[in-house]
Amino acid sequence: MALQFKFFTIPIKDSDAAEEEMNRFLASVKVITVHRDFVVDGGNSCRLIDIEYQTGDAAVQLVKSGQSAKKKIDYKEVLSPDDFAVYARLRDWRKETGERDGAQLYNIFNNEQMAYIVQNKICTKSGLKNISGDGEARVEKYGDAVVAIMTEEIGKLDSRTKGNKSHETGVEPVLFDQHPGKPERSISKSRPGQTR
Repeated sequence: MALQFKFFTIPIKDSDAAEEEMNRFLASVKVITVHRDFVVDGGNSCRLIDIEYQTGDAAVQLVKSGQSAKKKIDYKEVLSPDDFAVYARLRDWRKETGERDGAQLYNIFNNEQMAYIVQNKICTKSGLKNISGDGEARVEKYGDAVVAIMTEEIGKLDSRTKGNKSHETGVEPVLFDQHPGKPERSISKSRPGQTR
């Protein structure tokens, strides 16, 4: 099986044809990774999507059998109960925001990004900007709301666990930007869309 790359430019206006072309392509290959970027250029703003994929018999079999190349993640099983409660609150906020703004939910923050925000207790806009796939415009538009939710939820967790340092790990949560001079990358494990 050969590893290959395909690039798509999805315009913000009249994106139906480009999305349909990309979806047809995605249904025909085994997707390994997807990298997304947003280009702000007024009426010419667009999403750039870089897809790493495999071809060959296994990819064709996967498509014919109707199996998804990417397994759906149940974040209730992956996250701790406290983290899932925060994730659920972010998910509800995202749904309300998407309905209000007429935006696709994954264009606000995708599930993987929200789980990463929760697991790493990101409470600053600069921390949000370091998440793979998060552009400046997205953080400026939605960052304040996410920071407010995360700050409130971490405050609730801290007040519940005050005096009980043994909560799950026995260590206080580490917040981004809490260690001046220490790069944020060294604090986190890996970012969504990145491998070590």
